[in-house]
Amino acid sequence: MSVSEQSSIPSSRASRVAALAGAGARVGVNYVKHYGKKATGQKVAPTDLEEANAGAIYDTFSRLKGGPLKLAQMLSIDRNMLPEAFREQFAQAQYSAPPLSYPLVVKTFRREFGKEPLALFDTFSKSALHGASIGQVHRASKGKKDFAVKVQYPGVADSLDSDLAVVKPVALQVLGWKDAEVQPYFAEVRERLLEETDYSLELERSVSLSEASKEKIPGIRFPRYYPEYSNRRVLTMDWIEGRPLDRFAAEVQDPSIRNRVAQAIWDFYHFQIHQLKRFHADPHPGNFLVDESGDVVVLDFGCTKQIDLDFHRDYFRFLDPEVVRDRKAFEKGLWTLDILSENDTERERDLILENAQAGAELLGRPFYEGSFDFSDETYMAAIFEMGEAQRKNREWKQIRTARGSADSIYLNRAYFGLYSLMGLLKARIETRRDV
Repeated sequence: MSVSEQSSIPSSRASRVAALAGAGARVGVNYVKHYGKKATGQKVAPTDLEEANAGAIYDTFSRLKGGPLKLAQMLSIDRNMLPEAFREQFAQAQYSAPPLSYPLVVKTFRREFGKEPLALFDTFSKSALHGASIGQVHRASKGKKDFAVKVQYPGVADSLDSDLAVVKPVALQVLGWKDAEVQPYFAEVRERLLEETDYSLELERSVSLSEASKEKIPGIRFPRYYPEYSNRRVLTMDWIEGRPLDRFAAEVQDPSIRNRVAQAIWDFYHFQIHQLKRFHADPHPGNFLVDESGDVVVLDFGCTKQIDLDFHRDYFRFLDPEVVRDRKAFEKGLWTLDILSENDTERERDLILENAQAGAELLGRPFYEGSFDFSDETYMAAIFEMGEAQRKNREWKQIRTARGSADSIYLNRAYFGLYSLMGLLKARIETRRDV
C-alpha cells in the first residue's frame, strides 16, 4: 500500500466530529503562532495564516471524503467564494484526493456483487488511478476490453447529513461566512450529493445524456457504460486514454487546437442548457479528457440539473444587453428571479441593482460580442476582482443573504466553471452558434 493511501475512513458521527474538531484545533494553533510572530516583530506574509488554515482544513476534508470533500470541490470552482489560498488547496478535490487501500475496495465489491473484483474482471488495478470526493477509479480488463471502474467510498451516503451538520460551523467560523450566505451551497451539496451517491441513477443519466448529445456536437464523445458491472456503489465504463483538460492546456500551445477543444465544450453546454434543458453541472478540468484525435471525452454525469421553460426564459433574458442597461427592465427581471425582496430597504435595493447590473454586463460580455477571446487575462481578472471587491465590502456582505431560486445557483456554477475552462484553454470561441 502506498503511503498516500488510506486504510480506513472515519465513519461514525463521533469520529467525524472529532476529526473536524482536530482541524479546528490546528487552526487555533495557527492563529496563535501567526499573531505570536507578529507580536514579537517577526516578519510574516499576509497570506501565511490563510495558507496554513487552508492546508489544515483540506487535509481533514480529504480524509473524511464525501460531503466535506465535495463541498471543497464545489467551492474551488468559484473563485469569488474563497480566498486564493483556500481555492488552491480545495482544487485538489477535483481529481487528486488520497485514495483508499485495496482491501476497502474488495469489501465494497463483496457487499455489492457478492464477489471480489478479480472474480468479475481478468485484471483489476489494486491502486486507484484517480481519486475524487465520492469515489475513486480503477483500471480493469476482461478479454480485450479495458474498463474504468468507479468505486464509491464506504459510508459516504450514510454519513451525508451528519457530515454537513459538522462541516457547516467550521466553514462559518474559518471562512467568515454568514449562515444565510452559505446555506444555498449546503443545500445544493446535500441535494446533488444524494444523487451522486446513487451510481444506478448516474448510470441512467449518463446513458440518457450521452445518447441525446452524441453526434450533435462535433468533437465531443462519451464512454460506453456497462450495467452488468454496475450497481448503486460501483459504476463501470470504457477506459479511454486521454489527457485531463488542465494537463492538455499546459502542454498544447497551438491556439487552433486549443480553440477547437474549447469550442466543443462550449457547444456541449450550449446544447444541453438550451436544447435538452438538462446539463452536466460539474464543469471542472477533472471531468474532461482530450484524446489523441483532439476530441473531448465527457466524464461523470453524477451531478446534473434540470431547468424548466419558465426559469430558462427568465434567467436568459439577461443575455439581452438592452435589458441589462434598462434599469426598469433589469429590476423587473430581478423580481422575477426572487433576487429582490419586499424586505429590502431602498439603499439595499439600489446596492443590489448596482452590483447585479455590473455583474450581468461583465459576465454577459462574451454573448454580446458573439466571438470572444478568453485568452484576454484582463477579462477573467476583472471577474475575479469584482467578486473580491464584493466579498470584502462590508455593506454588501450585510445584505448578501440567500436570494433567488436554487436553479440560479446551479446555472451560475455551471457558467462560472465553463468560463474558467475557457480561460484555462486561453481560447477564442464563437459563443452564439446554433447547435
